[in-house]
Amino acid sequence: MAGLNASTPQPTDITVHQQSRVLEIAFADGQRFSLPFELMRVYSPSAEVMGHGPGQETLQTGKREVGIEALEPIGHYGIRPQFSDGHTSGIFSWDYLYQLGRRQPELWAEYEAKLAAAGVHRDAPMPEKAGSACGSHSH
Repeated sequence: MAGLNASTPQPTDITVHQQSRVLEIAFADGQRFSLPFELMRVYSPSAEVMGHGPGQETLQTGKREVGIEALEPIGHYGIRPQFSDGHTSGIFSWDYLYQLGRRQPELWAEYEAKLAAAGVHRDAPMPEKAGSACGSHSH
């Protein structure tokens, strides 16, 4: 889902809605998606979230109130959001954002199924990782 695809339409407009915590993105083919920051954070295409291979994903919880503090353009192919929880390593290609929008109902259902299988609530705090290098803790 995260690859670059030459046939993916280019975005024509991107708006960050802080109040509703939604990234609105319009594409050249007329599609327009409203992506909740929580969905973007839960499905961030970073190694921290996705791991380095199948089965290494880290289930994200407690992200309902996450914000986006900044968006950094990455070349001509994507953006890197700076999330309010300190997560900054996910690069969202246009293709990935398009797929998040197109598959949003399915992705929410997958996320809820993963939460249920793990026996955790969506708003549960993330467990602390020993030796975590996330950079959000001061020493």
